[in-house]
Amino acid sequence: MSRVKSLGRPLSIIAVTAAFAATIVSAASAGPAAPASTGGCVLHSPHGAIQHVIYLQFDNTHYTRDNPNVASDLQQMPNLLNFITGNGTLISHEHTPLISHTANDIVTAETGVYGDKHGMPIANSYNYYTPGGATDTAGSFAYWTDPIVDYSSATGAPVGDNSPTMVAPSGGTAPAPWVTYTRAGCDFGSVASANTELENTVPDVPTVFGANSAQAKEAEDPNQQAKATADFEGLAIHCAATSHACANSPGAVPDVLRSEPGGYHGFNALYGNKYVQPRISPSGPVRDLSGNVITDGNGNVGFPGYNGMTGTNALAYTLDMQTHGVPVTYTYLADQHESWQTGNPFGPGEAGYEQQLHDENAAFGTFFGDLAAHGITKANTLFVVTADEGDHFVGGQASPAGCDGVTVPCTYQQIGEVDANLNGLLGARGITTPTDVAANSAPALYVHGQPGRTDPAVRTLARTAATLTAPDLVTGKTVPITQYLADPVEEQLLHLVTGDPKRTPSLLLFGNDDFWIGGGASTCTTSCVSENPGEAWNHGDVQPQITTTWLGLVGPGVAGNGVDNATWSDHTDIRPTMLALLGLHDDYVSDGRVLWEDLGIGPSGADRAQLLELGRLYSQLNAAVGTFGLDTLRASTIALASNTPGDTEYTRIENNLRQLGVERDALVSAIRAVLTGSANARASSSVATAGDLGQQASQLLTQAQHLG
Repeated sequence: MSRVKSLGRPLSIIAVTAAFAATIVSAASAGPAAPASTGGCVLHSPHGAIQHVIYLQFDNTHYTRDNPNVASDLQQMPNLLNFITGNGTLISHEHTPLISHTANDIVTAETGVYGDKHGMPIANSYNYYTPGGATDTAGSFAYWTDPIVDYSSATGAPVGDNSPTMVAPSGGTAPAPWVTYTRAGCDFGSVASANTELENTVPDVPTVFGANSAQAKEAEDPNQQAKATADFEGLAIHCAATSHACANSPGAVPDVLRSEPGGYHGFNALYGNKYVQPRISPSGPVRDLSGNVITDGNGNVGFPGYNGMTGTNALAYTLDMQTHGVPVTYTYLADQHESWQTGNPFGPGEAGYEQQLHDENAAFGTFFGDLAAHGITKANTLFVVTADEGDHFVGGQASPAGCDGVTVPCTYQQIGEVDANLNGLLGARGITTPTDVAANSAPALYVHGQPGRTDPAVRTLARTAATLTAPDLVTGKTVPITQYLADPVEEQLLHLVTGDPKRTPSLLLFGNDDFWIGGGASTCTTSCVSENPGEAWNHGDVQPQITTTWLGLVGPGVAGNGVDNATWSDHTDIRPTMLALLGLHDDYVSDGRVLWEDLGIGPSGADRAQLLELGRLYSQLNAAVGTFGLDTLRASTIALASNTPGDTEYTRIENNLRQLGVERDALVSAIRAVLTGSANARASSSVATAGDLGQQASQLLTQAQHLG
């Protein structure tokens, strides 16, 4: 599924030749031209080598195969895969937060903190309680300083909740990821990178340009919605205080971050193609990598929409920014699992899928070649490439048997996730407690009135949900719907409870990954399940296929390890690893750690070994899908499904979970201080306590395992 849920030509895989691959790597290494000026950008990387940062964020793009006979997404993009493995490291066991859905995953990677600190753990939409006791649905994709974007409200305005979309634990707005760069004098460019650019015409445009501005009038005009999207959404440059780009642009507006630690004043920004294009393509409209003017589906020149962020478009914007004085760029790339023309899903090895991967591979060949021609190479640039999550293909067997997508394209007679009406399934079991469901493979349940977790109605709902079954229309078998359950006690341990208490679900259900589970009437007229051929790649859930993805690192300070199959990394680790390489520091504390395993810098000798081991234990203790998180989730499921006299089993396990949480949080804080010390070159003073903290972490992990 792409950025917005539900929102070609057949060609076999054309593998790049060894000679061409070598040419790309050589060109990217040599850098025949002087690099584009980075202005006053000061990055304190080792030896001062890094002058550019290129962060690329794929949507649902896989390193491993979904069909054993069909090459994976990255294997069919050798221009990218060979660039990473030939010049740096690709970590094959990168992990997502929970829930494992696009908005949460991308923002977690951008910031280095989990959803409890950035506000978007339930995504790509979430519910919040309104004064009447029911809930409204709000959008996770919103500009950083937006109020709640209410999908249920006619105006989009929140109902009885003044929290910002990106709510911090304090209730204010979470720190923004571009601040570290702009304070260092670096302009920060966003190419559709979640929530760092305008995601909606309303309320985003009135929020940044002013309620009575000409831009707001265009955005609010029903007849100009497509043009307003092309003009204002998807692109942004957050300017350094000394940036000439913002100083000389009539479209520059104050970059307002009222809750930023340490204050944020005197900074401006450019939003949308209308104001970004003159900066990055002064000769005229931005053109894709094939030389065509980028337009939307209506012919409007400008941002083509998030599903239009194919390689030829997204990388063209990135290239223009990097070669016109924007040295830090964060870029989103759409997935290839759905047709770029129709939006319909593909199965692995289908001809249209193969064609899109071929086109994406060609785009990366052009991109790396053009960067090198401008002197932007692995010698002076940090490249970071990852994917938000994995996802699970929901469909029948490929035909003909053994098809590989190259010599024989695959076809599928059956394709599409199983949509389930959770309220109807519960109603058939006699449970009609009014409950709103935030639809997902891992749906969030909001019982009306927001009763406490021990309320009899909530407990009965949980016990019943634990035993639900339904026909899996793909396999033809009746299967359990629920894999795991969490209430607010476990949600807290999984970093799912935000600074806005009105967003906390009564229950979170992790489901069978063939199912997309939503709400509906408590009585199903025919069946409570149906097959949806318009969606076939499920994520949001907890299965390893979904929560495991990949991370590529190339540039000065990165080790040339090729494919690293050993390191266990997490999306929160991306940010601190990047900042260690860049010699920068955030104004907030990250939830992740530096991945020294794949860097050629940092602590050495015995200190390095001890800190690496402590870092690995830290990940398993703190990460949502580390061993602590998964073991406590198992225990939570046992507790919620239990039905003992006086609810004693539930109470016992929940009390243990709460105590484990208190101990985990205290220990994580202590370990983080040591790991932060190592990142700041204070390892010698910190490492003395590493062994003791590691022993405590091992003991706590064992306790969680026993409880689960």
